[in-house]
Amino acid sequence: MKNAQGASARLVDAIVKGIQEVKGKDIVHLDLRDVPNTVSDHFIICHGDSNTQVQSILRSVEKFAHEKAGEKPWHSEGLNNAEWVLLDFVDVVVHIFLRDKRSYYALEDLWADGASRRYENVA
Repeated sequence: MKNAQGASARLVDAIVKGIQEVKGKDIVHLDLRDVPNTVSDHFIICHGDSNTQVQSILRSVEKFAHEKAGEKPWHSEGLNNAEWVLLDFVDVVVHIFLRDKRSYYALEDLWADGASRRYENVA
C-alpha cells in the first residue's frame, strides 16, 4: 500500500506541475481517501480562461504525468468542446474547466468533506 500511495503522490505532483506549466488557474487538490463512497482517491481541479487554454492544460497534464510519473490517463471525457475536461488516472481524477463551468458545477463544494490543498497558479 505504501508504494501505491507514493505513486499517487508522484502523479498528483506531476499533474499540478503540468497545470502550472501552462498557467492553469486556482489549482485545488482534494484528498478523498477518508471520504466514504468516492469514485477516486484524489481530485485535482483547475480552470482555464478559454477553450484553447483548457486544451493546453490537458496536453501539459498528459505530458507531465507520462514523463514524471510514468502514467497515462485510463479514460478522458469532454475533449470536443473543452468546457469541462476530465482525465481519469483511476486513483487520481483531473477536472479542467472553463471558469464559468467550474463555478456552475462547484465540485469543491460537492466534495468539501475531503482534505483540500491549494497551489500557486504559476510554477
